[in-house]
Amino acid sequence: METEIELKFFVSPEFSSQLLRKISEAKILQQSSRMLGNVYFDTPDQILRQHDIGLRVRRFDDVFVQTLKTAGRVVAGLHQRPEYNAETNGNDPDLSLHPADAWPEDINVAEVQQQLAPLFSTDFERQQWLIAMPDGSQIELAFDQGEVSANGQTSPICEVELELKSGQTDALFTLARELCADGGMRLGNLSKAARGYRLAAGYQGDAVKPLQFVPVQARESVESVFVKTLEHALAHWHYHEQIFAERQEQAALYQIHQALTLIRQTLVMFGGMIPRRASALLRQELNWLEGELEWLEEFASIEQLLADKGHALKKLNARKALMKLLNARQAEFPEADEMMELLKSARYCSLLLDLSRWILSHGWQPFLDDKARERLAGNIKAFADNVLTRSWEELADVFPAQRQLSRIDYLDQQPRLTRNLMSGLCFAKLYDEDKRASFRMPWLDLLRGIEDLRQLEPIRVLLEEQEEEDRSQIEKWLGRQEESLLHAMEQTRHNGIEQLPYWP
Repeated sequence: METEIELKFFVSPEFSSQLLRKISEAKILQQSSRMLGNVYFDTPDQILRQHDIGLRVRRFDDVFVQTLKTAGRVVAGLHQRPEYNAETNGNDPDLSLHPADAWPEDINVAEVQQQLAPLFSTDFERQQWLIAMPDGSQIELAFDQGEVSANGQTSPICEVELELKSGQTDALFTLARELCADGGMRLGNLSKAARGYRLAAGYQGDAVKPLQFVPVQARESVESVFVKTLEHALAHWHYHEQIFAERQEQAALYQIHQALTLIRQTLVMFGGMIPRRASALLRQELNWLEGELEWLEEFASIEQLLADKGHALKKLNARKALMKLLNARQAEFPEADEMMELLKSARYCSLLLDLSRWILSHGWQPFLDDKARERLAGNIKAFADNVLTRSWEELADVFPAQRQLSRIDYLDQQPRLTRNLMSGLCFAKLYDEDKRASFRMPWLDLLRGIEDLRQLEPIRVLLEEQEEEDRSQIEKWLGRQEESLLHAMEQTRHNGIEQLPYWP
């Protein structure tokens, strides 16, 4: 068995000239080019896919190699998967070639063997270089161009793969950083096999989904939960990056922004043990990317106001004029093509690489003293109780029951409320589900109320451009809308303050 450790990137065919220029500067130990034909197999009910197992037979020249890839780990394009290779006599797979302990206990290998059938194929030209890195590590760089085929349908392949053959994982990231210095590369979470399964099933792509609770367990250490939370956020980020690359849905960009917020809040929550200087460069780049996405909130507000031919504005005499101005403002925001350029930019790619390297190598460790290491090794439950208590005290302080809050008060506190709800997202699985849901519900409702309130802001910005009569009507309309929202939000806020904490 070998553990394959590699980084995958999606590129355009034109990237080849850029790649060759970069390779000419490297120390090449070996070089080759060959056509590879691969057939992937599974049962009719896709039992292998259900266990995150890939089975293929690869043909090159007159040699056939059967490969079994078992469930592994993917962090922002870095794939770590155990794999088993065996030379075979043809395209028909023989599962007995792989050791018995390679299979999950609940799989009946003999039954699977009888049901196997070809599902899809990948055929591509692979240009390959074995590169010697300055630290002595050896990395295999492959540039693949071809297509995935299933049920008469095809999808193009144009990828760069970096596989660690010997040495340190850090060398992979070093080479990747050098290759992406001029842009044009996007880290890939979808393997060729995953794309083949999609094509075979006629699958149109994943759905946008909100951030889920981090799957932490009470027996874990503080550091383990820190890592798991960052990986959870990074997986959410990369999942939605793929959706945007496929369908250019603005909602996917919003979820990337949510993942950024979770990462930043995680660094804050654990900041008592992990010094700010340990993540200074990362936080600088996260700030930059947040700035690149800050227009999303206003875009979403305008989108809602323009929905259904401006139905929300139907009672206003200036409805058509407002819609024209809102459309003009919306046209100023970045186009989908501009955002795709961002996702393929050197700075964006470098941020993802640096973040995943920092997580995988525990890059904060050199900055810790003995006391911090001891606290990070402690159990997560007491730490979570403490974080949530501080978070609750902060909410009670900025949303006091004895004071009525204005529109400005609520808008100002939206980022703080979002961050506090993110803290709950990190530790939710440690507590009783019903108590947790009851406590969070009014605060989630309050956040939605603030978002509804912010939706009116683009209209407020346009007030000065209206005739006096229209401006007066719009001001009254805004007043009624805000009064209704604030009344409901005040009730929701008081309900939230009265909730009993769900943590001990």
